[in-house]
Amino acid sequence: MRIGIDVGGTHTDAVLLDQAMTVVAEIKTATTSDVTGGIVAALQRLLDRGGLDRAHVDAVMIGTTHFTNALVTRRRLARTGVVRLALPATAALPPATGWPAELLEAVRPSVHLCHGGHEFDGRPISPLDPDELKRVAADLAAHDITTVAISSVFSPVTAEAELAAADILRAELPHLRVSLSHRIGRIRMLERENATIVNACLLDLADEIVDAFTGALRAVGVSAPLFLSQNDGTLMDAEHTRRYPVRTFASGPTNSMRGAAFLAGLTDAAVVDIGGTTADVGVLTGGYPRQASTDVDIAGVRTNFRMPDVVSVGLGGGSRVTHRPDLRIGPDSVGYRLTDEALVFGGHTLTATDLAVAAGLADIGDPSLVRHLDRDLVRRGTAWMADRVAGLVDRMRLTADPLPVIIVGGGSVLMPPALPGIPEVRIPGHHGVANAIGAAIGQIGGEVDRLFVIGSRLSRDDVLDRARAEAVDLAVSAGAVPETVEIAHIDEIHVDYLPGNAVRVVVRAVGDLDLGRARTPEEATPWATT
Repeated sequence: MRIGIDVGGTHTDAVLLDQAMTVVAEIKTATTSDVTGGIVAALQRLLDRGGLDRAHVDAVMIGTTHFTNALVTRRRLARTGVVRLALPATAALPPATGWPAELLEAVRPSVHLCHGGHEFDGRPISPLDPDELKRVAADLAAHDITTVAISSVFSPVTAEAELAAADILRAELPHLRVSLSHRIGRIRMLERENATIVNACLLDLADEIVDAFTGALRAVGVSAPLFLSQNDGTLMDAEHTRRYPVRTFASGPTNSMRGAAFLAGLTDAAVVDIGGTTADVGVLTGGYPRQASTDVDIAGVRTNFRMPDVVSVGLGGGSRVTHRPDLRIGPDSVGYRLTDEALVFGGHTLTATDLAVAAGLADIGDPSLVRHLDRDLVRRGTAWMADRVAGLVDRMRLTADPLPVIIVGGGSVLMPPALPGIPEVRIPGHHGVANAIGAAIGQIGGEVDRLFVIGSRLSRDDVLDRARAEAVDLAVSAGAVPETVEIAHIDEIHVDYLPGNAVRVVVRAVGDLDLGRARTPEEATPWATT
């Protein structure tokens, strides 16, 4: 059996699934200021409700907002060294250009521009200078910096410079924790470098979080392997989480979309996940979230690592309702204080949940406490919310064909059975914990995103075969059952601004989790370089 947990801004949800992926028990608790403590409470209640022997739990999958929150709040971020291998090129725009001042103050990057890097076809820009990198190591040691982000021009094509620089720095500083940009982001230099710096500054926190989650499992008597959700709908084990915390960003909406596809039996649809604070809308393609094709802004930083294409608005069960002078619902929310502040729970704040109860859409709290609400206000408020969600779904369409809509999340009670302009609306069973189900059913994946030059040495078929094989190998090495691995996505993008026949190839392979090979966090070996 396996447990799925998703930590949201308002609720922490947990589900228990058996071998047939049937929901045996589910629980929804309020997210606490001590998020880890909330996970312990949810686990304890879930296991007690399911009456399960702890030894029967084979794996625990968690979707968390810890790392996103740390970046947004500018807290618990490690001071980070930044090494760019590109001189004499790229000096005009140093690393962390355009970052918010508050985030720069929190990370305090120690920036070093060094020689190295390659052109798009693998030709070196300049040779790597070991003595230059040794001086960088001395400076990092002098400032007591233990994490470093290394980036190089066109490293997704040729990673030699980043790998060699990492070896030199770690030979000087064996304790140094290194993030390499070719394993984090995509082709464009600045955005890929930004993502790598973000990953590096979260590495210390990743150790704390993994240790805290492991302690939470131990506290309730569970000794199963731990996995965390990635933002592409797959899982990574505790060891990978310590290396790539940035991959958990936006895993909440991704989990909800995967859970929605599982519950509704649809692989191509729009998914609306309404929680206590926000409504997230994304699109499923082949059962997985459609990936964003443009740069993604995270806490004011432009990045280009893989992220789901999701639009979010401040509309949820805890959204505050104002109607003077004009009707407005959200974006302010009472959040996890919903059960204290909403009218239906005896509070004094008019929320979206109060409107849904007054309209007969939900049976929550004490309906008698909202009978006094003006009927016209209730009608206009529920119509306003339905129109807002229908408009978001329309924005996400890439073709003229209408999309069926799956509505999940605890705030799905805000929606009527039909939405304006939507041909089909499904609200499946267990919709309130779809995010936790999405975490529990997660598979293991491997992704290749590289630039190839097609010519006399490599044909198009050679390139695609190589990329497919590499993606499958990555999925298997990450813990997928080899016989179950399939290619879930393949994309070719011809890069017109580069000379020659350059093509960017993106291939993602996914397979079922091999629990026989899974290790508990205590069994995992420490890592050195990501």
